[in-house]
This record gives sequence, C-alpha cells and structure tokens, in this order.
Amino acid sequence: MNSFQYSSDNKHYHTFNYDLRKRYGDKTVRVSLNTGLSCPNRDGTCGIGGCSFCNAIGSGDFGGLINDDLETQYIKGKAQAYHKWPQAKIIAYFQSYSNTYAPLDKLKTLFEPFIQKDEVIALAIATRADCLSLEIIEYLDSLSKIKDIYLELGLQSIHDETAKHMNRGHDYALFKEVYTQLQSTNLKVIIHIINGYPSETKEMMIETVKEIAKLHPYGIKIHMLNVLKDTRLATQYDTQNFELMSQDDYEDLVIQQLRLLPSDIVIVRLTGDGDSNELIAPLWITNKVSILNHIDQKMAKDNLYQGDQSI
Repeated sequence: MNSFQYSSDNKHYHTFNYDLRKRYGDKTVRVSLNTGLSCPNRDGTCGIGGCSFCNAIGSGDFGGLINDDLETQYIKGKAQAYHKWPQAKIIAYFQSYSNTYAPLDKLKTLFEPFIQKDEVIALAIATRADCLSLEIIEYLDSLSKIKDIYLELGLQSIHDETAKHMNRGHDYALFKEVYTQLQSTNLKVIIHIINGYPSETKEMMIETVKEIAKLHPYGIKIHMLNVLKDTRLATQYDTQNFELMSQDDYEDLVIQQLRLLPSDIVIVRLTGDGDSNELIAPLWITNKVSILNHIDQKMAKDNLYQGDQSI
C-alpha cells in the first residue's frame, strides 16, 4: 500500500486527477476555450511580441478555434470529452493568452454563461498577475461562491533577470503583491513555472520552487521549456544554439522540486503538451508518457515523495 496520503494509484506526488476525483467524485475533464483576448506584453501596454517562448496562439495549442464563438468551441470540446468519458464532469478552461485582460463587463459575458451550465462544475482561467485588478479579483471571488474557480497564474521564474529575458513585462514583486491579494479569496491559485530556460541555472530553478513552497498555492504547473516555431526564442535558438536540458536531467530536477513542495500542493502538470507540428526542440518532450513513467519509477526506486524535504 502506498504510504503517500494524496494518492490512490501509487503516485509519490499529489496529482490533479486525485484531487479532482476526491473533490467531485468522478472523472473530470477540461474543455479548452479561446476567448481571443490578448496580453499586455503583446499590445504595447508593457511590451510587444509577447513572451519569448509563446507562439502566435498564446500557448493555447489545444484550445478552441478562434474563428468559432465560445459556445461553439464548448459544444465541440464537450462532445469530444463525452465520446471518451460519457459521465465526465466538465471544467470550462479559458486557456489561451491572458483571460482577464479585458474590462469587467466583457469578462462577465465570457464567464457567466459557462458558470450557469449544469454540467460545468468549475471554471479554470489562465492569466497574468498584471491583468488582475482588485475589481476583477473581487468579481472572480464572487463567482467562486457559485462554483470553484481555478486561477492559473503564469510566473515562470522568480528571477527578474529571467523575466526580462523572457519579455514578461512585470517583475516578481508585482506577482507577490497580487498573490497576497488573492490569498484572502476562495480562488484556487495554480502557479505556472518553466524549467530549462537558457539564462537560468539549475540552482535558480530550485530557488523558484522553494519560493513557491513558501507561497503555498493550491497547485503548481511545471513545464519544460519548449522552443516553438515563429517565436523569439526560436530565433535565439537558431543563432545562439544554446543547450537544452536532457530528458534525464529534467526528470531529476522535477523530482528535486517535488520533494521541496509541501505534500498538499496539487501537482497539476509535470510536463507540457506542446504541439509536435510547432515544436523545434527538445524533441523528447513529445513523449509525455515516458517522462511521467520515468519520474514515477525513479521516485519509487529511491522511496522519494513530494514534500519529504519541505520545510
């Protein structure tokens, strides 16, 4: 029997699937939606061109088609989900770009039709810290009294020099300020980070996770850096030929990071789902099953668990 309290399938870390089944009692799937909103580091508010690693569809490779309205996107996504899991419960996932980067009246037209759907048990909203005014935070918190709201915040790194290299358009101090405001709400905050950025050392990536452990959010998403076509990072990769992490090194780093995170923090993702048609490197990232299996095997072999080194 697995001694890890947040697992029912011999995982050594706290999976999102485990948390969702405990919370909602059945299989839960996310239906990805594309609102067509932009980001402040794309339109000139704090920068242009977006993040260096982000492609033209705003890291929404599996989101809905932008030419379809949200309801059409949802109907198509729900049909795909029900084809595989007829009894599934649905999270409406506003994925691409920054989904709170609009006036409040506009946001209400995006979110409220979905929170009213019976089969939708929660909303997941991906955004940035600099796209969350107090007014918007209060509104989202009011929605959380109706259904759960998972608020996904892109951080990527706590290091400001990395943020500048990435063209993030805001610093870590601003992130912490907004995160402090979110702590007084019922919103389930999920923090995104990226491993393997060329300007960072392994120690810097570890420092980012140590800081997130102190923040103690509901969840975390860990990604390996993807070099995608038609991005600023792709141009740098072509001209500078910088080295990316190997699969083995990535797996070992993630295990170190998991051990530093308190065991009740939900691990929403350990590797990304980049579109193979857009991916330049690293090619090993396309074999998600292999990565996850190796992480499981290494942790089991050495009897390692999420949180076994947390303070």
